[in-house]
Amino acid sequence: MSVASGMIGPDGVHRFAVRVYYEDTDFSGNVYHAAYLKFFERARTEFLRDLGIHHHELAREGTAFAVRSMSIDFEGAAHIDDLLEITTDVMAVSGARLRLLQTLSRDGVLITRAEVLVVAIRPGGGPARLPAALRARLAGV
Repeated sequence: MSVASGMIGPDGVHRFAVRVYYEDTDFSGNVYHAAYLKFFERARTEFLRDLGIHHHELAREGTAFAVRSMSIDFEGAAHIDDLLEITTDVMAVSGARLRLLQTLSRDGVLITRAEVLVVAIRPGGGPARLPAALRARLAGV
């Protein structure tokens, strides 16, 4: 599989490659369910990074992101040594919320799908609004 890690395509969908290591699996060699959360988190971080958005800069400006909710459907299983592709697609952006669709596949076959609601917060807690420039950048993807 030829997967470009950390790339936003002309369709606005971000693609990120990840390899499954032994530490990601359970005793059977299948990816442990909680490891999918790590894979999706890495892909979201790289998606933001490829847009020029860095968590440490946001924190300096008084904004952070938190996952408010996530719905995951496990369609299949990933295994040790698999090369996986994670896509991140912006579904909606509002003043303080970002709704994403993330998929994880192997050789074009869907394994896991997650709908993620990310909210803006102040680093010390409490809601925050997404800066207008950041909101525009996310809406333009």
